[in-house]
Amino acid sequence: MDTIENVTKDDVISLLQEVKDPEIPRVSVVELGMITGIEISSDNKVEVRMTPTFAGCPAVEILKSEIKNKVLELPVEDVEVKVDYDIQWSTDMITEEGRRHLKESGFALPAHLNNELISIDLLTNVECPFCGSKKTRLRNPFGPTLCRAIHYCDACSQAFEQFKPV
Repeated sequence: MDTIENVTKDDVISLLQEVKDPEIPRVSVVELGMITGIEISSDNKVEVRMTPTFAGCPAVEILKSEIKNKVLELPVEDVEVKVDYDIQWSTDMITEEGRRHLKESGFALPAHLNNELISIDLLTNVECPFCGSKKTRLRNPFGPTLCRAIHYCDACSQAFEQFKPV
């Protein structure tokens, strides 16, 4: 008789730390708060629920595939990855480790929203990730992806991107 090795949610989360956001390869899907649920059945089948950072995120299918392939490295029978649109992703879901990795990658950090409305003030005078100055200007609210804005620091003369609060 075959014995089934017990796989835990912590095992799955640990492996998913290796699945990085394609646009920001230092930050994992776990750190971004994209993993909204993990269920492991008694017959070792795993269901992972993820929510995209934006409804129109072009990387959803790639991420689903990478998540499935990563979890299949564990001794499990099957993996199903479901996109969870019931939970609206927010930058408040980014972990402290994720925020640290964003800053190390040269991104200004999104403000914590705490379920408040977004205002343009959250995109102005953000802290420069290079020198820490708040003498910054919003150059373009539309960066290379929907989740980023372009800023310029007057103190260190660096252009940088901000991960927009949503």
